[in-house]
Amino acid sequence: MDSILILEDDLSLIDGLSFALKKQGFEVKVAKTVAEASSKWREGLFSILILDVTLPDGSGFDFCRAVRQSSDVPVIFLTASDEETNVIMGLDIGGDDYVTKPFRLGILLSRVSALLRRTKKDSTDSVLESNGIRVDILQGRVFCEGNPVDLTSVEFKLLCCFMQNPNIVLSKETLYERLWDRGGCFVDDNTLSVYIRRLRMKIEEKPDRPEKIVTVRGMGYKWRVTV
Repeated sequence: MDSILILEDDLSLIDGLSFALKKQGFEVKVAKTVAEASSKWREGLFSILILDVTLPDGSGFDFCRAVRQSSDVPVIFLTASDEETNVIMGLDIGGDDYVTKPFRLGILLSRVSALLRRTKKDSTDSVLESNGIRVDILQGRVFCEGNPVDLTSVEFKLLCCFMQNPNIVLSKETLYERLWDRGGCFVDDNTLSVYIRRLRMKIEEKPDRPEKIVTVRGMGYKWRVTV
């Protein structure tokens, strides 16, 4: 049985979310503060974390940073803010999804299920290698010409998506779906471009004239295999 940790201080939301998740067969643990979540995290294993951002003793971002020091468990943020800076911050520190309040429970349940399916599928992959880039998916490590590259969670997933589809044009909609399990409706139109630019800065010899991640005008992006 998949176990879920909810970090949320809104009692009405806790009740509804817990009931819906349990009805779907999940085991649910609830924490109302970062301190309580940290204690429950140390006590057991969880398949996914659902974290509110604003809490009495800190934020879900703080808790996610601590978790990411030792685990790649999927994380969904719940927040009342949908500003692009907050979206990017949540994804950069290791979040996998970002849901803006108020939301429909059915939609959140679909995202939880999709994220768990994707995580279990990805865990069966091993190593990707092309264009001088080597990705060890299980260990979450990336090397460029033998040198380690430090990527954020979203940058890592974006690179894997490209390398798993060599020489195939991927539209923005496809990339949104692969990265965030839906049509990217919560993400500002510029967000993907920001991540593409950041990733190019880290793996391209000349980021302003990329040879690995190339733009196909009017269509999307492509991982062009040259070696």
